[in-house]
Amino acid sequence: MQPGTHFSFGDHKKHGFVASFTSALPSHLAHWFLEHEQFEPVPGEPGLYRLSDPERDGVRRTRQAVHDLRRHGYTVQADIRLNPALSTGPPRPVRPHGLQERRSRLAQAAAGRTTQRSPTPTTSPPSARPIPPKPTYAPTVHLTAAASGRSR
Repeated sequence: MQPGTHFSFGDHKKHGFVASFTSALPSHLAHWFLEHEQFEPVPGEPGLYRLSDPERDGVRRTRQAVHDLRRHGYTVQADIRLNPALSTGPPRPVRPHGLQERRSRLAQAAAGRTTQRSPTPTTSPPSARPIPPKPTYAPTVHLTAAASGRSR
């Protein structure tokens, strides 16, 4: 392991996707980060954490944990398969009628011409009253004190 490494990720025959931390990081902080990334302590193996529910997209979730810890400024060593910087994962499935398709349809609709006719603008309806000019003085408002002594 390289000096200055904070976390290490890999595959384990018995426990699946595992992570551990080095003494370069306080154990309570490493424990918090690993649990936040969905890793749980392995009973009987101090300092070893396994990914909870590894059958549910374990490779992607472990790569995401490596990425997140590096983004926080930690030095992370990972197997090639689990290192997002060195490996490319399988392309994500494209969901039909996803957000990108919807945005594209909205953009096309906004750029196109409408088939609806808009009413022709009129200058002003004959029943509209003209707006009076703004007064040049500030009106004075006189307030009286309430008889009960309580204000509203």
